[in-house]
Amino acid sequence: MSENFRRSTMQPTNDPHGNARSGLPMPSTVKKAAPPSMRMSLAGPAVRGQYLPPPGAGPSTNPRQSIYRSQNVNPLLQSTSKPNYGRTPLNSSTRRGSIWPSSTSVAAPSGSQTLKDPRPIRERPYQSKMRQEILAWLQNTEYEVSMQTLTSITGKDYRAMFQHLICMIDPSYPFDSRVRFEDEFVPALRAVRYPFASQMDSKWLAAPGSMHSWPALLAVLHWLVEMGKARLHYLEGDDPTLQQVDRVPEEFSDPIHHQALAFEYFSEAYIAFFHGADVFEEQDKALEARYAKKNERVVSDLEGQKKLLEDIRGEYEQLQSSTAPLDRYQKDHGYLVSDRAKFHDVLQRFEARKKNLIDTIAHEKAELNVRAVNLEQLRSEQAKLAEVVKVQNLSPEEVIRMNTDHETLSRNLEDLKHKISEAHKTVMSLEVIMTNRAAAAEEALDLYNNLLSSLGLFPPLPPPLEGIDLTLQLNTAAANPQQLLAGSDIRKVVKPTLSGVAESKRTERADVESERIKVDNELDQITLECENVDEEVGEIEKKVVGLNEQADDLRDAAQQESTVSNAEAARLEKELAQARTAALSSGMGVKSRLQTLQFNYREQIAKVARLKDDIIRAIAKNSNEIAMFKDEVSAQLRHLREFVEEGG
Repeated sequence: MSENFRRSTMQPTNDPHGNARSGLPMPSTVKKAAPPSMRMSLAGPAVRGQYLPPPGAGPSTNPRQSIYRSQNVNPLLQSTSKPNYGRTPLNSSTRRGSIWPSSTSVAAPSGSQTLKDPRPIRERPYQSKMRQEILAWLQNTEYEVSMQTLTSITGKDYRAMFQHLICMIDPSYPFDSRVRFEDEFVPALRAVRYPFASQMDSKWLAAPGSMHSWPALLAVLHWLVEMGKARLHYLEGDDPTLQQVDRVPEEFSDPIHHQALAFEYFSEAYIAFFHGADVFEEQDKALEARYAKKNERVVSDLEGQKKLLEDIRGEYEQLQSSTAPLDRYQKDHGYLVSDRAKFHDVLQRFEARKKNLIDTIAHEKAELNVRAVNLEQLRSEQAKLAEVVKVQNLSPEEVIRMNTDHETLSRNLEDLKHKISEAHKTVMSLEVIMTNRAAAAEEALDLYNNLLSSLGLFPPLPPPLEGIDLTLQLNTAAANPQQLLAGSDIRKVVKPTLSGVAESKRTERADVESERIKVDNELDQITLECENVDEEVGEIEKKVVGLNEQADDLRDAAQQESTVSNAEAARLEKELAQARTAALSSGMGVKSRLQTLQFNYREQIAKVARLKDDIIRAIAKNSNEIAMFKDEVSAQLRHLREFVEEGG
C-alpha cells in the first residue's frame, strides 16, 4: 500500500482547465470544469480560490481585477500628445490581485447562508472512528504518528498533519514556513474546496485539542483523508478520463480516447518541432497506424461484405445468363416419369419375391410337422430309458441327488470359467493403467528435470547447495515401491531445498520489484519536471507573442510618426520656399520668420532621427530577447534529454 501511494503522490494535481488526467474529481460543491477538449499542462497549478480583498477594505478604484499579471507597455508607443497613455499608474490601489490567496486575507463565503456540517462530529463513537481512519491513512502514507498524538493533539502536530494531508491532495500547494499557520489554515481549506471552510476559526489553532475546537478540526483532518483516498482510487483506476494512451482499447468511440491520442500526437510533434523538424512524418505514421488498427475489424468486415456482394452479383448474373426455370422443371418431370416406370418394375419384382417367401413358409411348416413326429419318438425313448432306470436298484432320491450334483458341478465349472475371464480382463486393464501412469510419471519427471535445467538447478548447484542432487529417475522394474524413484529423498532433501530456492527467488523478486518502483518514482519525477519545463516554455511563448505584438505596434506607430513627420517636413519645405520667395521681396522682416521655420524644420528632423533610433533599439532588444528565448529553450530541452538518457 505504501509503495503504491508513493507512486501516486508523484502524479499531477487537479487541472482547472479540464484535463482529466491531472488528478481526481473534486467534491460536489466544486464548480464543473471546462470541457475535456481544453487540454493544458499535465502538471498545471492546483485550483485556487479567487483573490478577494481583506475584510473591511474600501472599494477598489480599479474596475477590473485581473488574475493575470499586468503587461508593461513599451514607452516608445506613448504618444507625445498623450503623456499618460500606456503608463502604469503609481497609485497602489490600482494594483491587480494575485491568483493565490494572501496570507492575511480571507475570502468571503460564497453564499448568504452558512452551510451546516451534517456529520455527527461531536459524538464520541464518530470521533473514535475518524481517529482510527486518520491514523490508518497517515501510517499508510509513511507519516509517523500514534493514537496518543491524536488523543492529546498539539498545535505543532496538527500543523504537520494538516500540511501532509493537503500535500496528498495537492503536492504543489505553496506552503510558506515564514507565515503563521493561522493565516494559512482557512485559505488552504478554501483552495481544496472544503465545504465548511466558512465555519472555521483560525483562533482554534492556538489550542486544537480543546473541547469546543477539536471536533471541527478533527472533521477537517477526516475530510482531507477521504479526499486523499478518493484521489488515490481515481489515479489507480481505469477511468477513461485519465487519458492514458496505453489504456486506450484497440476499438473505441469515446471522445476522451480520441483526445488522448491527439494530445500524445501534439506532444511528440511539439518535441520534434523544438528539435528543428518542420514535417512530422513519424508522428503522422504512428497516429495513422493507431487509427488503422482501430478500423482494422471494420475494414475486414467491409471487405467481407464486398466479397459477399460480388458473390451475390455473380450468382445473379449466372441466373440471368442461365435457361428459364420452366425448361428445367420439364426436364425434371421427364426424370420423374422414368423413375415412376422403374418403381413399377421394382414393385413387380418384390411381388414375385413375396410369392416365393409364401412358398418357403409352407415348406418350413411341413418340415416342422416332421420334426414334431421325431420329438414324439424321442419322448417314447425317454420313457423306455426311465423303465430301464427303474429296473436298476436306484431310488428316486439318488437319481435326483445325482442330477443335482451334476447340475451343481456344471454351474460351478461355468462360474469358475467366468471368474477366470473376469480376472484376466482385470489384469489387462490394470496393466494398461500401470503403463499409462508410468508414462505420465516419466513425463512428469522429464518436465521436472527440464525445469531444473532451465532454472539452473542441475548439479553442481551453487554454494551452499553444491553437495545436493535434485535430479530424480523412475525405475518401474523395482519390486519395492520405495525404490521406484532413484535419487535424493524427496521429503528430506528435495522438497526443503526447492522451498529454500523458491524463498530466495521470491526475496530477489521483491528486491527487483522495489528497485522497479524506485525507478518508476524517478521516472515520475522526471515526467513532472518535463511538464514544468513545458509550462515554462508556454509562458515564454506568451512573452514572445507579447513582444512580437509590441514590435508590430511599435512599427505601426513609427510608420505613422514617420508619415506625419514627412508630411510636416514637406509642408515646412514648402513654407520655407515661400518664405525665401517672400524674403527676396520683403527683406529683413521675413528673414526672422525664415529662421523660425528653419528652426522648426531642424527640430522635426531631430525628432524623426530620434524616433528612428528608438525604433532600431526596440527592434534590436526584441530580437535579442527572441534569441535568448530560443537559446534558453534549446538548453532546457538538451538538459532534459541528457537527464532522461542518464535516468534510462
